[in-house]
Amino acid sequence: MLTQPTLLLNKAKCLANIERMATKAKKTNVLFRPHFKTHQSAEVGSWFREYEVECITVSSVKMAVYFAENGWKDITIAFPANIREWSTINDLASTINLNIVVESIDTIQSLERNLTNPVGTYIKTDTGYGRTGINAEDYESIQALLKELKTCKNLIFIGFLCHAGHTYNTNSKEEIINIMDSSRQQLLALKTFMANDFPLIQISYGDTPSCSLSDNFEGFDEIRPGNFAFYDAMQAHIGSCNLNDIAVAMACPVVAKHPERGEIVIHGGAVHFSKDQIINDGTPQYGTAHPLNDRNWDTSKQLGYISKLSQEHGIIKMPQEHFSNINIGDMLAILPVHSCLTANLIKKYATTEGEYINMLI
Repeated sequence: MLTQPTLLLNKAKCLANIERMATKAKKTNVLFRPHFKTHQSAEVGSWFREYEVECITVSSVKMAVYFAENGWKDITIAFPANIREWSTINDLASTINLNIVVESIDTIQSLERNLTNPVGTYIKTDTGYGRTGINAEDYESIQALLKELKTCKNLIFIGFLCHAGHTYNTNSKEEIINIMDSSRQQLLALKTFMANDFPLIQISYGDTPSCSLSDNFEGFDEIRPGNFAFYDAMQAHIGSCNLNDIAVAMACPVVAKHPERGEIVIHGGAVHFSKDQIINDGTPQYGTAHPLNDRNWDTSKQLGYISKLSQEHGIIKMPQEHFSNINIGDMLAILPVHSCLTANLIKKYATTEGEYINMLI
């Protein structure tokens, strides 16, 4: 019996999501290098092998070590290289095919001085997200990095890597596809401009919304979606998936009711969900509440939404038609806004089949 906040995982839905993306990549002849930061689990990672996945993406050196220890031999760390971790990077590169991401001459020079094993190297490229990376149209800065990489013995330049995270700020499929197309055009122009000196440039592209909605990966050598394995309320909100594709839900116990406010209080707060939110008709929502039957949730009926979060409390706004049917002690299913962060916070899954799966700790 579930007694406390528990992250539920529907394996069948997760496998269907993996199969759908793997099949799409195979049909379009691009390498499928899924991002494992979403699930961070050796067990869940093993499910990808059923679909011929051999290359993966992670977001930290620690995560790369964990998955290398669990048999993965081709790993890209899609996060700007931390030069303080050069020793671990070097050790990893001695046992697996390791790729890293750089965006500064300082990083390149520091790693080249210290590394003794070859490491595949991408230049982190910004195609409009504005988080980090070299602007894809800043050829001068990119040429300066390439000039430095050309002198390196242990940093082996592969190509350009980008994450089109600005797809999360869209309101339609058309906007998402336009961002993907814009990123493609910028990266292909960059590849063409640098082709004489680097004829084997690879383009690595990653984000779940566009990889989910597009069937055109022309120009990309690999795709790196991650969230698609689970999806979440945000992905459903922007149209990347249907509610029924979401493979995880937080089971949270009802601990109080306030009829005068139409609010249900659950044990499920920021330490379980993070504070990522969806703005729906001007109202912030931190997750949607659905009926829970044992370990299975019903996405066809929304009972309410989380309107406020504190450390352990979640406040659910609920209309009277549902409010009167909810009792203290009931368990509700909450679809998280960001499944990657929720999984990272909880560190363990309870499958709908009654099994427990651990994550990287």
